[in-house]
Amino acid sequence: MINPLNIHSSNCSPHSFHIPVMGLGFTIDTPLKVARYGIDSVVSIMEDHLVESMRKIHSRKNAVPYIPIKETDHDARAKRITAYLDLLKGLVDKQVEALKESSFEEKDSEINRYFALLPEDHPKHKLYRVMLQATCSMRSELQEKLRNMVVPGKIHVNIMTKVDKRNYDEDGQELPREFSDGLAALRGFANSKLRSSVVFSAGMNPSLYGYLEEFENFYPADDGLPAKGVILKVSDFRSAHVQGKFLAKKGIWVEEFRLESGLNCGGHAFATDGMLMGPILAEFRQNRTELNAELMAICQQALQEKGKPALAAHLRFRLTAQGGVGTHEEHQLLRASYGVDSVGWGSPFLLVPEATAVDQETLNRLITAKASDFFLSHASPLGVPFNNLRTSSGEVQRKARIEKGRPGSPCYKKVLSFNTEFTEKPICTSSRQYQHLKLKALESQKGEKGYQEAKAQLLEKDCLCEGLSAPAILAEGEKPARNLSAVTICPGPNLAYFKGIYSLKEMVDHIYGKATIQLTPQRPQVFIKELQLTMDHFKSEWKKLQEHFEQKKVVALKKSKTNLERGIGYYQHWLNQIIQVTEVERSSMQHALEEAKRYFASVSLTS
Repeated sequence: MINPLNIHSSNCSPHSFHIPVMGLGFTIDTPLKVARYGIDSVVSIMEDHLVESMRKIHSRKNAVPYIPIKETDHDARAKRITAYLDLLKGLVDKQVEALKESSFEEKDSEINRYFALLPEDHPKHKLYRVMLQATCSMRSELQEKLRNMVVPGKIHVNIMTKVDKRNYDEDGQELPREFSDGLAALRGFANSKLRSSVVFSAGMNPSLYGYLEEFENFYPADDGLPAKGVILKVSDFRSAHVQGKFLAKKGIWVEEFRLESGLNCGGHAFATDGMLMGPILAEFRQNRTELNAELMAICQQALQEKGKPALAAHLRFRLTAQGGVGTHEEHQLLRASYGVDSVGWGSPFLLVPEATAVDQETLNRLITAKASDFFLSHASPLGVPFNNLRTSSGEVQRKARIEKGRPGSPCYKKVLSFNTEFTEKPICTSSRQYQHLKLKALESQKGEKGYQEAKAQLLEKDCLCEGLSAPAILAEGEKPARNLSAVTICPGPNLAYFKGIYSLKEMVDHIYGKATIQLTPQRPQVFIKELQLTMDHFKSEWKKLQEHFEQKKVVALKKSKTNLERGIGYYQHWLNQIIQVTEVERSSMQHALEEAKRYFASVSLTS
């Protein structure tokens, strides 16, 4: 029985899901749409031109004075990021105050929406239901208590560690290291008023991690809690262990490890060596307590040596997971079976205009796309596989430029300029300049084996800076600079099974099992889909090995094969234990596992 007057408020989100970063622009202003309802989300701060454009748009919409920060201003990148994050915080704070003052007596009021969106088993939602049935005197008291329980979702930020190019002044002289893209972005967040965390993705960057030490707000205050936190997006337990220790030795506490499926996710895809999400989560579950104790001990020692306040002894890192989750049952499976604190729901929210920034044309292209239109491409100038949509306007534009004999993109923002093959200063491999130079160099190989493949991979490169930024501006009814309106979108494979545009309530109710969005019947269970995608990657690498033998690749494929076979064995055992699936689902999953097992039994890898 609930004691309705004895439930304490919490600074943690009342929700068991969060909205991860998506592209450069799809979640750029998501906090303005969902934070007031207690939902955590992540903003990319890698593209400061977009950040500045969105600050201008939202300042105007909310009657906030806007003073431009010019690209030529000193430390412009960091200052733009700080200004935008402070704007987001200020606007969300106002939204929350207005929500708290709205009336419970109005059915569709913001405060009713806040509590109605919560999972039904959450104490705040239960108290809300008690309030709705209470008599007048008790009702008024409960309403006041509920108002004090409203906690906004966190505005986290994302820095992709690989996007850290060095920059130059007006005279062409290289600027000091702290003005690189990654370090400047971190400085922008550190100097902001947000009390939230930075999410580092795409692996370890020692320079970037070391720069955390320059900012006091990443260290504990007198209460033992840092004002700003660090979240690491990791692919497996070993990565969490290595990176967590690296930071702990600097006195930096990792508040959350965010496990992401290597291939069953949106955006860039980082294929693992055959490691699968289920076994990885099982390893976290088994070793979580020991890892927390180890990192805590290392961190406390480092803080003592630096003369900093100690961490609060009760701190425990959070474990979250994301990548391909699409049903309430899968959401609950991760929470109940593996102790996941929150589940990232990414790509499905691209179909929720109340939550993300996607223009109407792209929405239409998404819901009419066939499963085969979602594919893993070589579009990224980073050289990392990139989830793509064949029917996007960005793809249409890329192909049209090739047909016109003008492949490549004009390169204004230079965010992904890392190549020095033809130039002293780095340029982007999707730029018109690079593609022209590379095509000329490839001419000498014309007619040779591999020429057509090299040319095709070159021309597949696309401008992500413009393509992933455009939808956020278009969704606000504005025109992107230089009218570069073609959209590149990076949905995960899971989105192929969602075929509609949904309200925020519909999607949240689907997550919590209050209602169900009908998905296409062919959708595999999340673990099985990841296995299939990983197998497809293995087969692709296996085919390349047949065409061009490399001993190094043999070793890598042997490792992947071993891990995949272990993963299949784990899932077969797990399937016999699990009770949250129907017999039809169990049969389908068992069939897929047996098929995978037979395939690997037929593969012989010898030196």
